[in-house]
Order: sequence, then structure tokens, then C-alpha cells
Amino acid sequence: MARQLWLLRHGEAEPHDSAPDAERRLTPRGERQARTAGRALAALGLEFQMVFTSPKVRARDTARLACEALAAEPIEHEKLAEGFDASDALELMAAAGDDRRILLVGHEPDFSQVVHDLTGGRIALKKGGVAAIALDGSSGRLVALLRPRELDRIAGAAE
Repeated sequence: MARQLWLLRHGEAEPHDSAPDAERRLTPRGERQARTAGRALAALGLEFQMVFTSPKVRARDTARLACEALAAEPIEHEKLAEGFDASDALELMAAAGDDRRILLVGHEPDFSQVVHDLTGGRIALKKGGVAAIALDGSSGRLVALLRPRELDRIAGAAE
């Protein structure tokens, strides 16, 4: 297996004016998106050697709920909270080792920028959506971009 970087954007969260940004919680829809993402990734037969999450509540809860189906334990990583970039992603991949697959749970616009910087592609990563990059050194290619509705179909087909 080549090194793979999977990015899960947190699920739908409470409005910006409801709480300080770091404390915004998932809505019931966001919780469903998180569980569905985990079930869909599991249905695809994906195993993650490491899962890192932003410490912001909405991302941390997304990671926790998604990991229920993935038999993984998310690790908080402060840099995922804001300003996360491609060099940060490559550092986490290096820490995981060769031929590994890691999952990062975090935020926009950071994740779309990481995809662009590593692949040259421009994407729109929806809340609760997933992008995957196969890495070769410090560059990569986009191998998956899944919206919540596609994850829902994958998860539903596995049940």
C-alpha cells in the first residue's frame, strides 16, 4: 500500500454565534454525518494506522463518532485547529511511517488547501465529506473525494 492521507471535514456544527469557535458542537445532523463517514470508510475496508483530530469540539466529536466504526482512537493534534498546511500533513505522515494510511479530522479552508498544495487540484470539501490523497514523497494525487450523500450510500449499502 502506498502512503495515504485521508481528510475528514467535521460534520455540521452549531452556528458561529452560538458559542466560542472552539466550543461549537455538532448538530444532530453533524453527528449522523460523522457516524456515517466512519461506517462508509469501514465498509470500504480501510484501516487507519493513526487518526489525528483538531481539538475543537466539533472536530473532536466527529473523530470520536467516526472512529467507533474504524476501531481507532483519535489523537488530538493542536495544529489541526487552525492554519494546518501541507508540511504539517507530511510531518504526520512521516511520524506514521512508510506504507501507512492516516486519517485527519479538521477544518476548511485548511483541508482544501492541503489537497491543492499536494496534488494541484482544487476541491470543495463539504462538511462531513472525505478526501484522500496517495502520496509519493511530498506530492500526491487525489484518489477519492466523497460528499456526505455518497458516504451515506456506501454506509447504507454495507448494512
